[in-house]
Amino acid sequence: MELTQVLKTPVVTEKSTKAQAGRKYTFLVHLEANKKEIKDSIEKAYGVKIQQVNIIPVKAKGRLAGRHTITKRHTGRKAIVTLAPKQSIDFNKIKAS
Repeated sequence: MELTQVLKTPVVTEKSTKAQAGRKYTFLVHLEANKKEIKDSIEKAYGVKIQQVNIIPVKAKGRLAGRHTITKRHTGRKAIVTLAPKQSIDFNKIKAS
């Protein structure tokens, strides 16, 4: 799998924003990506050193939207990466490759 296909988007929620103080960043990743591919793609895209990668599966969830419409959140994976000390990610600056 190519490194550009591994990362989908950073997760920006209240919980993930608070975790950034502890050098932990959350990303949505490809369903078949492994820890090594995730680590390599984040290091290449943001120019940081990764200390640890944890992966969490996200199950599909259905809900009612309106009276008869059922929408579904897609199945996926979240990766929580811990950066090395004195490292941070600025999402406004992506390193061009």
